[in-house]
Amino acid sequence: MDTPSPSLIAVIRNINRFSDWLGRFVSWFVLAIVLITFTVVVMRYAFNTGSVFMQESISYFHNYVIMLGMGYTLLKGAHVRVDIFYRPASAKKKAWVNLLGFLFLLLPTCVFIFYIAWEYVAASWEILEGSQEAGGVDARYLFKSTILLMPVLMIIQGIAESLKAILIIKGYEQHVLALDVTEEEHGL
Repeated sequence: MDTPSPSLIAVIRNINRFSDWLGRFVSWFVLAIVLITFTVVVMRYAFNTGSVFMQESISYFHNYVIMLGMGYTLLKGAHVRVDIFYRPASAKKKAWVNLLGFLFLLLPTCVFIFYIAWEYVAASWEILEGSQEAGGVDARYLFKSTILLMPVLMIIQGIAESLKAILIIKGYEQHVLALDVTEEEHGL
């Protein structure tokens, strides 16, 4: 049996590596959320003081984990599915579901989100929107920018998933299995 194009494999592998790296990077923000939340609670109840900046930063980090981690979640196959139909399906049927799901659900939804959010985010950047609270995080425009980054990251990973689905449909399932990002690549 012939093999798929090495450049196609390289594209998929590089997208997967990027999504994996970004997901692992933003996962550290969860630790920041825990530590900042703990500090806010101690400050409030032990010292009767607070920090708007710290309270808002919890929301910022939470936002970054969710919005920037969606491509990673797609890479790992962890988005919600109707598993009673998907799980028992053959690899080719799953590939068709993934390909059609990207083309008719994920791609149009992400394009729509990007389109409707563009002016909203651009307006925030235009005025370098900051916090509505005194002492808050003066970078709300960065917070809102993730509304545009999320669909872009999802489309990029969706392209890789679609290319993998096409390879499976064409009978290259073993090549796709070899594309999984492994913990060895990260020295874990």
